[in-house]
Amino acid sequence: MPVRANEKIAVIGLGYVGLPLALALAKYYPVIGFDISKPRIAELLRAVDRSGEVEPDVLRSSTLSLSCDAADLAGNDVFIVTVPTPVDDENKPDLSALTAACSKIGKALQPGNIVVFESTVYPGITEDFCGPALAAVSKLECGEDFFLGYSPERINPGDREYTVERITKVVSGQNPDIAQKLAVIYGAVTNGNIFVAKDIRTAEAAKVIENAQRDINIAFINELAMIFNKIGLSTHDVLAAARTKWNFLPFTPGLVGGHCIGVDPYYLAHLSRSLGHEPEVILSGRRINEGMAGFIVQQIDKKLDHKPSRILVLGLTFKENVPDLRNSKTADLVKLLEEKGHVVEVHDPCADLDEARHEYGVELHASMADIEPVDCVVGAVRHAAYCDFTAEVLEGLLVAGGLIADLKGMWRGVTTSAGVRRWNL
Repeated sequence: MPVRANEKIAVIGLGYVGLPLALALAKYYPVIGFDISKPRIAELLRAVDRSGEVEPDVLRSSTLSLSCDAADLAGNDVFIVTVPTPVDDENKPDLSALTAACSKIGKALQPGNIVVFESTVYPGITEDFCGPALAAVSKLECGEDFFLGYSPERINPGDREYTVERITKVVSGQNPDIAQKLAVIYGAVTNGNIFVAKDIRTAEAAKVIENAQRDINIAFINELAMIFNKIGLSTHDVLAAARTKWNFLPFTPGLVGGHCIGVDPYYLAHLSRSLGHEPEVILSGRRINEGMAGFIVQQIDKKLDHKPSRILVLGLTFKENVPDLRNSKTADLVKLLEEKGHVVEVHDPCADLDEARHEYGVELHASMADIEPVDCVVGAVRHAAYCDFTAEVLEGLLVAGGLIADLKGMWRGVTTSAGVRRWNL
């Protein structure tokens, strides 16, 4: 199949993965970015990216077309799907967004088209689920009339170093010709930094284990934090010493939320169980990480002598310096503290106040200036604004004899007055 320089590409889903990819591809190809959210498209047309991944000038200067009208998908040659793949209330894969994307693309498919999936799934979903879904709508035969590809997304929210242009992009296709064609398309963006996986299932498996591996490693460190807490050791102090060994892996303890690390292991576990294998290590890591909010609350409540107290939680997003609130484990922390009888106030310089209220019922302080001194300050998210706190700032947030619970080790180097109590993981 010859490669055409004027290949028309549609990117479906303009979140923190899809938007940067669409903009990067638009430097080399005619590209349309599609999203079902009318407000999202309206914001992008005004050069506003609420995810914080793309600067306004980049949006203004790009040739990328934007649409929320599925009719505009017609006439494209390659469709790249970057929609979310969450889990449901029972931690089972929720493929509804993929189903909806396949329905819209299927109506636009023409012979010779390629549909590439970037969403994290378990091996088999692209060919066994998405392919038939596309065929049913388009009335075309998968593998004969249209073709499938898989190229796992590897973008980290807020990461300015490992952008889509600077990573190794894994590609795979339904046959070698499709894989090669995708290698050329994605290679234009990555300066040829491409790894062609053996097949689609191999690429799917590679992606899902990347995040499962991180989840298990963090779970190990979180379990260490629980152990070291019993003997009065700071895990951050222990890790600072251990990291001096050249091959020690630099993971840190804390809450594990978000839409990748806290979700993707369940996809692998689902596949495992469907094959009759109980995924002991994978789910053990998940149990530890899911239980961290409860463990932290127990320790804080104990330090506060189990007395109802006023607590200020700093940070609600799932990760530092990003506005993303999806699967926020800090929200779980807030809820559990309230169940203990504490009055909890929350501040986050990155999160949207309306979204926090809508998603979690949390009323964020718009400013630190209107917060009265509290009994306990919890450093939950390592936002840059919090890392700069001095002893004066921290002590100004506390009543006399107050407690600082530093979950991320942000203030380990800050020396506070003797009357201030300290606890960290």
